[in-house]
Amino acid sequence: MPDRFIPACCLALLPVAGLHAQSVPDTLRPRVLPEATVVGYGQRLPLRRTAAAVGVVEAATVGRFSEASLAQAVNTLPGVRLEERATASYRLSVRGSTLRSPFGVRNVKVYYHDIPFTEASGSTPLNLLDAAQLGRIEVIKGPAGSAYGAGTGGVALLSNRRPEPGQTRTGAGFTAGSFGLRRYQATAETATDRGFVRVQYLRQELSGYREQSAQRRDVLALDGELAATDRQTLGLHLLYSDLRYQLPGGLTRAQFAQDPRQARPGTAAAPGTVAQRTFYASRTALLGITHAYRFGERLTSKTTVYGSGSVIRTPYLVDFERNTPLGTGGRTRFDYRTRLAGQVLRLAAGAELQTSFESSRNYQNLAGTPGPLRYDDEIGTLTGFAFGQADWELPRGWLLTAGASYNRLRYRLRRLQDALHTPAQTYNVTRTFRPEVSPRLAVLKELSPLISAYASVSTGFSPPTEEEIRPSDGSLNQALQAERGTSYEVGTRGAVLHQRLRFDVAAYDFRLRNTIVTRSNAQGTQLFYNAGNTRQRGVEVALSGWLWQQLRAGSESTTRGPASSAMPAVTPAGGLRAFVSYAYNHYRFGRYESGGNDFSGNRLTGTAPHTLTAGLDATQRLGFYLSPTTSHQARLPLNDANTDYAAGYWVFGARGGWRRTLRGRLEAELYAGVDNATNRRYSLGNDLNAFGGRYFQPAPGRNYYGGAALGWRW
Repeated sequence: MPDRFIPACCLALLPVAGLHAQSVPDTLRPRVLPEATVVGYGQRLPLRRTAAAVGVVEAATVGRFSEASLAQAVNTLPGVRLEERATASYRLSVRGSTLRSPFGVRNVKVYYHDIPFTEASGSTPLNLLDAAQLGRIEVIKGPAGSAYGAGTGGVALLSNRRPEPGQTRTGAGFTAGSFGLRRYQATAETATDRGFVRVQYLRQELSGYREQSAQRRDVLALDGELAATDRQTLGLHLLYSDLRYQLPGGLTRAQFAQDPRQARPGTAAAPGTVAQRTFYASRTALLGITHAYRFGERLTSKTTVYGSGSVIRTPYLVDFERNTPLGTGGRTRFDYRTRLAGQVLRLAAGAELQTSFESSRNYQNLAGTPGPLRYDDEIGTLTGFAFGQADWELPRGWLLTAGASYNRLRYRLRRLQDALHTPAQTYNVTRTFRPEVSPRLAVLKELSPLISAYASVSTGFSPPTEEEIRPSDGSLNQALQAERGTSYEVGTRGAVLHQRLRFDVAAYDFRLRNTIVTRSNAQGTQLFYNAGNTRQRGVEVALSGWLWQQLRAGSESTTRGPASSAMPAVTPAGGLRAFVSYAYNHYRFGRYESGGNDFSGNRLTGTAPHTLTAGLDATQRLGFYLSPTTSHQARLPLNDANTDYAAGYWVFGARGGWRRTLRGRLEAELYAGVDNATNRRYSLGNDLNAFGGRYFQPAPGRNYYGGAALGWRW
């Protein structure tokens, strides 16, 4: 059955999903069925003809969960885990890349509307974004350096929701829930065939499940696009985020069992997080401008330039950090289409450059206020790469892809003042990583109009981030080396049973050298080391399909895409759709010795051997819907020695409600949901190799939410 019969609120939430998105015709051969395109490596090919492991999260996926967090929606992708150590403290793992990320997002490159959202220093402030503003998340799993530069974990491509041509609408929504949750949304947008403008404001407040875990975030997003002529298009994206959240800290196993809602207690070595009033606060502005130009039928270009600035304050257990990073950069890409030996050949080439300057001052933390200055640093970063790629269509449904990038990175650290040592240890250090070439080769075969198979080999390197070279204790880690890895992968995807069942299966063998691991000391400072090699083998499976459909009489389809962040409005015909995503991970350290201990052959720290997410999406023609979900994570090692483990868990939740468009203009929705319905006690986002066994960051217990949304369109 064609995909146009699928209600958006019943959309499968897997890499084989994303089917209601706007399609782009495949100009090389007749279309068999409508399907979404993926940006992937920049060629905008249909998913079935993309020789890579790519997962897509659409707006309908986000809308079937509480929009207070991105974690549940992203975790519907096999091989991808988004963890929340504290409220809004995200940690993203793609195929085991969590190992070096005590907090934040590292080793995964993130783009926001073609703007490099990952900073030049290597960190990604994903928590600046609100789940409700995002209309699409596309994740490329494994090394993607041939088109996106340094990194071995993967790439995430983010974009906000886009209004439909011919509509002008306004909308607002409100959500309230357990632990003091309050969410407010307001949207205004208009679109024509030549462009659109969309402005959105979102505010979230939360008292928090744990002591010392409150959060407040305000986000203002402005997106616009204009086809100035038939050849050129201009785009503008402005993002402002004001974020503050408290840090409750990690607990020992005994503290976790006694009271998971407590914050980290004080010790003889360091006071507790409540006494020190630990929190993270930032104000960030990002402006990006994009220009796309079509020179003719064969040659096109797309160029993006951006600037960003932040003011960040973070009182930790010992330090009070004041950082002011400023960043600029740009990315350009040229695409050319020709023929070679009678077959279509697509060529792409481009470059990306990022630079940043950061003034970083560390003070003694006196109960949440800055005390005496400890040290004052200036950090300059320059990174960039050039890339090229070729996609050659061969006879009998074969597609050959080859690409490579040339990468550079340089840090300059200047210490202006140092009160921790006598005499003061000031310095001016330049750390330049040697140039790296990251190639990728892939081949794909269309086995039938609905099924394809592919194989690829790709390499990547991931240099240390600025926070890893210069941790918060003021030390300078000049011995830390870049990670380098090679991935071998095979996969198949498609549809069977008259397209009622869709599948996506991938198997890979990733070999990483100079693996970076993290440990914490008694003061909670995270320190980083190279741990030799790791071998990461895995299998990822995604299945989705209709169990039952109810079509509206006299109409092939009554569905349309999400209308706003406040309400993914649809008029479903009705049906029941199921999905399941599963990942098996066999990750092991290679030869690895540290502190007189031999960890060779141990399981990779922080990675579960099995993860699973499954759910149902039921809709009814009057507008009622229900989306239950269950997720599972197996027990995982918490330290390199594999002597401590976090227990595995199952978690259940559901969201249900009613949504309709009344009299063709007024859109209304009422909804309610429950998360962790069985009140399971578990830790989400464990602190790895934590000093004193403070591994556990308890996830919220059973919690409820509900809300309403209204929209009016002209």
